[in-house]
Amino acid sequence: MNMQESSDAAVLLRDLRGRIAMLERGQVGPRGREDRFATGHAGVDRTLGGGLARGRLHEFYAADSGDDASVHGLALMLALRACAGGKAAGQGAILWLRTQDAVRGQGGISGEGLCAIGVDPARMLIGIMPDEKMLLRCAADAARCEGLGCLLIDCPGRAPMLDLTASRRLVLAAERSGVTLFLIRGHGPPQPSAAESRWDVAAAPSTGLAQGLTMDAPGAPAFDVRLLRRRSGPDGLTWRMEWDRDSATFRDAPLSGAILPLSADGSAAAGVAA
Repeated sequence: MNMQESSDAAVLLRDLRGRIAMLERGQVGPRGREDRFATGHAGVDRTLGGGLARGRLHEFYAADSGDDASVHGLALMLALRACAGGKAAGQGAILWLRTQDAVRGQGGISGEGLCAIGVDPARMLIGIMPDEKMLLRCAADAARCEGLGCLLIDCPGRAPMLDLTASRRLVLAAERSGVTLFLIRGHGPPQPSAAESRWDVAAAPSTGLAQGLTMDAPGAPAFDVRLLRRRSGPDGLTWRMEWDRDSATFRDAPLSGAILPLSADGSAAAGVAA
């Protein structure tokens, strides 16, 4: 890293710390947080012993290249679940870190899409990093901020710098701060990591809306998820999860309906990429 790059990195990190500090005022640290947060989906929560572990790293892959928006949507919905229920349950700001390459390849963030799935813009901070190296450096720094509710790390593709050592660094930071990390990896073969759990995500058919409404209108976002790996207990299980925006929770979804997957233009209610 040359002097100019070092200076740019220092500015980015200083700005990131300042913005996080503004968001985390009045929030609580890891004390008082429960060990797990429920997704709301009975099968998933039962298998995981009550839900996903807090203060850990969870990794998400797209089942297909067309499922990138679904992976982003699911991770963001889980972040809302992790931050729900008041301060005692770890309520706090959500930070989403991306690279400029990810923005160019996947599109920007749709504010309308975020609001459609129940995100409060006042609790959302998005950081665009110039490259993967800066992304991981800022992620490790942000993961130490106790006032954050969740940290989303958007790192698609091969990501050669995201090796086992880098993921362990993130895990250690999360364990100390209590911040829950969601690593969004996109479509591709899984790489070794220290993640607590690893998931495969695909768009699923959306159920129809209530009788009397337009049949062509999209229903609630739904996902087919597969637990690829976990630190302890069974894996390889699959579920269909449907998002209920009004209650900000997942629920069991029927296995039939019109196919209305998340898309890059923000459709199907939960599209977060513009």
